[in-house]
Amino acid sequence: MTINTQQLTFILDNTPATQNIMLVGKHGIGKSRILEDYFSAKGEKVVTLFLGQMADPADLLGLPEKNSKTGKTDFMVPYWFPTDGKPVVLFLDELNRSRPEILQVIMDLTLNRKLAGKTLPEGSRIISAVNNGNEYQLTDLDPALVSRFNIYEFNPSVEDWLKWAGKAGIDNRIINFIGENPEFLDSSDLDSDTENLERSPDRRSWERTSNIIKNFSELGELHKALVSGVIGNRATVTFFRYVMEHNYPSAKEILEGDFETVKSKLSKLTAMDFTQVNVSLFRFIESGAYDKNKAGDISTNLIEYFDYLGEVSLKEIQSHFASLCSASEYPDTLCFISNFVPHLYQKLMELVMDV
Repeated sequence: MTINTQQLTFILDNTPATQNIMLVGKHGIGKSRILEDYFSAKGEKVVTLFLGQMADPADLLGLPEKNSKTGKTDFMVPYWFPTDGKPVVLFLDELNRSRPEILQVIMDLTLNRKLAGKTLPEGSRIISAVNNGNEYQLTDLDPALVSRFNIYEFNPSVEDWLKWAGKAGIDNRIINFIGENPEFLDSSDLDSDTENLERSPDRRSWERTSNIIKNFSELGELHKALVSGVIGNRATVTFFRYVMEHNYPSAKEILEGDFETVKSKLSKLTAMDFTQVNVSLFRFIESGAYDKNKAGDISTNLIEYFDYLGEVSLKEIQSHFASLCSASEYPDTLCFISNFVPHLYQKLMELVMDV
């Protein structure tokens, strides 16, 4: 069974700290980011060890030294080992890219929570991540080691990523593009002409692309060349064509700005564009990325936008807007509207009943 982000959260909530978890999935799907966000929100420290990059067991055990009191060999505490007695979440990334000698050290750690005689603080968790697929250079894992983990195949949905992207401040053009072209979020198509260095988009590369373009209101040929090295040629061409053809205001601009100013941009949109604007508004509120101090402005602008659709004879777009209220992926948006804009909520419910 493949799990998404919501299911992973439930698993993390209900798995005892004494039980180890292994996440199986492709690279770049956000395994480490999701775990760091989840445990950081709970005030728990996450220590990430990239096992595939470790060349020697000393990277885990610490360097050997002679104990002056016993005359026996001891191991210095490695840089990552908690010494304050507080539990940690030990994230063992790239477990199945580890050298065999590293895996031998992991055996005792996963079973007894011990490393060279030192015990992890009570309440510490061990979570590992492994890549699966023929495209990776992997090390076969010992069945005895595998048996020490609860194993889940993790494949977060596109909607999971879109919600995260809204909270993380990913460029709105990328969010809208992936919303309409989900096949480009984790494309396996290799489309570069450079031998053995083909590039295709993944969730990590879209975040890097956002960091590159977010300070540019307009994108041109120079930006296209820059982005092609991040997400590949095919994705770049499709993304830039989309941006040129869908130049509509962002949800943040509509809901937190001056709606009268936005009207001129809305007047140039097609009906299809408006359906995407509707979705972007719902996603923006659902993500919780908005300024909480501007809840009043957002409420006012939401009503202004909905009424504007009626003024310009876009009744079908109003119906589409209302239909999103019955979509299960926007519960927080529906809660926001019912709490802050009850008059609009009533209108939407009436439209939903009429559909």
